[in-house]
Amino acid sequence: MISREEIRSVADETGLTPSVVEKDYVLGWLLAAVNASPVLARQWVFKGGTCLKKCYFETYRFSEDLDFTILDKEHLDSDFLTENFRRLAEWLYDKSGIVLPIDRFVFDIYDNPRGHKSCEGRVYYESHFASGKRSLPKIKFDLTADEILVMPAANRPVFHSYSDFQEEVFQVGCYDYPEVFGEKVRALGERGRPRDLYDVINLFRNDQLPASPVIRDVLSQKCAYKGIGIPVLADMESYREVLERNWEPMLAHQLPSLPSIEVYWEALPAFFDWLEHGLQEQAPVLGSVAGDEQIYRPLYGQLGLRSQSGASLEIIRFAAGNRLCVSLDYTDDSGRRSTRVIEPYSLRQASNGNVLLYAVRTADGQIRSYKIEQINDASMTNQVFAPRFQVELSPTGPVGPIEHLPRTGPRLGIPRRLPRQPRAQALKASGPTYIYRCPMCQKTFRKSRQDAQLNRHKTKEGRPCSGRTGYLEDVKY
Repeated sequence: MISREEIRSVADETGLTPSVVEKDYVLGWLLAAVNASPVLARQWVFKGGTCLKKCYFETYRFSEDLDFTILDKEHLDSDFLTENFRRLAEWLYDKSGIVLPIDRFVFDIYDNPRGHKSCEGRVYYESHFASGKRSLPKIKFDLTADEILVMPAANRPVFHSYSDFQEEVFQVGCYDYPEVFGEKVRALGERGRPRDLYDVINLFRNDQLPASPVIRDVLSQKCAYKGIGIPVLADMESYREVLERNWEPMLAHQLPSLPSIEVYWEALPAFFDWLEHGLQEQAPVLGSVAGDEQIYRPLYGQLGLRSQSGASLEIIRFAAGNRLCVSLDYTDDSGRRSTRVIEPYSLRQASNGNVLLYAVRTADGQIRSYKIEQINDASMTNQVFAPRFQVELSPTGPVGPIEHLPRTGPRLGIPRRLPRQPRAQALKASGPTYIYRCPMCQKTFRKSRQDAQLNRHKTKEGRPCSGRTGYLEDVKY
């Protein structure tokens, strides 16, 4: 497991609590573990809000649960799940050092409202931030076997912006993007939860919005399967009171700053108009100042998205997606430092490599560009803006072709047993390798940086070792 310090660093950058970041880290490894299982990977299709975060929109709200559609209903058996999660826990510990106490697995099998079996599983994990075994955090698995898949499952990489990322490991079979969208609209109409409203409007605002007939076709098939009508705007009024009451309790901890519910509620008429008629007024594209710039969409952590003072530019990107103005502390080319309120729209990269933030200054409506290295600080305001231009800072949708998986038979492109790059080889190209030795069992650990904390590990005899801090034995270049 990565260090407490790395988790705290990501928490500082995202504006979230360390426990939320740690859970996001564990979620990524759990998805990798499901994908590595030759039994589960073929039959479990990842879906829901966490799927949006981990497979399609890296700069999205953090989520807590893992939802799967199970293609083989025989998997909804407590003994079957317990045995396979024991194997999953062993793989997870071996690959990442994450500990899932096997005596804490809980799988509640129940009949859902449609009279079919479903399962709510609870898996606990050892945490840097838990005070004892009784306070261990948990991740919920929602497993359902009576869902219709309108589109073939997609093979997608899992976003995992942490130091132990391995490209060949972090993959998962999941709902295709239009299917996730259609399922979210169905959920909004059927249960009206805050996260459904948040997700639907953010998907609607994305500048890679699918054609509305595609979403409507997926939605109509899902609603027909459930025996319910296609949601319409009038249905939403019955949910307003519960949405307002639960907006903060259910969403605030998943976001660096929670926008007002009105920001989303007031967007519903435009969304349902688009869903029914495919009509949406397009804002113009913001023009370039220099003439040789390109829209720049770095992945999370790719740019080193932090200003000189440590304020994350992910805050700006989040504010743009939620249509919130930003208070920007900036030093101009003459060395004068001042604060201004802006509407953020785009990151552009010039031919000389400079990255600029394009925005509209709210005081006078003028378009301005700001060099990211001269941004001292940035914070969200509660001031909402109606976009004058296309918001190119929103998290991007699926990039490139999506590899689809067959509904039955072997998975494409995913080996039954995933290979792992040798650790020494992975570190060799990135600088010196620091070799630490456990004083208890004498096992050695290779690290890319000076960090004496050791992952949980076993002795040569296979017993858990109590050594948690090693001593530096050697440095290889």
